[in-house]
Amino acid sequence: MVKKTGGSSNAGKIARAQSAAPASVSKDATIMEMTADNKMNQLKAGTNGWMCMLEADGTPMCLDKEWQGWADAWINKKDPQVKSVGVAYMLKGDKGASNTDPYAEKATADNHWVVSGPHMMVIVPDPAQLDQLPTDPWNGGPWVMWKGTKYAHIMMPTSPTPKPAAAAKSAEKK
Repeated sequence: MVKKTGGSSNAGKIARAQSAAPASVSKDATIMEMTADNKMNQLKAGTNGWMCMLEADGTPMCLDKEWQGWADAWINKKDPQVKSVGVAYMLKGDKGASNTDPYAEKATADNHWVVSGPHMMVIVPDPAQLDQLPTDPWNGGPWVMWKGTKYAHIMMPTSPTPKPAAAAKSAEKK
């Protein structure tokens, strides 16, 4: 359920959500914020089909229509129905996620936790299109997150993804 909220107290939240994408995308986007219980509150109506949102932890992202459907499926643990290529922006980066488990909430010894800097994300209708891409977030280019799951997507860093200290030490020993 979407609850509309308003007022100047939301100006900072709106600006933060819009910071996830270029102004050409975000200035006319619908602005939403996710609550801790995964409910969406509308902060500003948009006109261009894009949605910029703040996750419950304050992380901003902007999603096209395909990604909006994908995100709804992920939030509700349903199968996404991707019909065409979708694009999303997270130009402020994120606070971390498992590269293997779409629902992991914190780093563990075996869930390949990645904190991404600024990036874009791409979804495709046919997961087989992802087969030739690596899953290594530190390869210097695009990589597949959550490969082999129904939520697999391409991560496209716009700056190098820093290796966590433990991963860097492990790589040095090899």
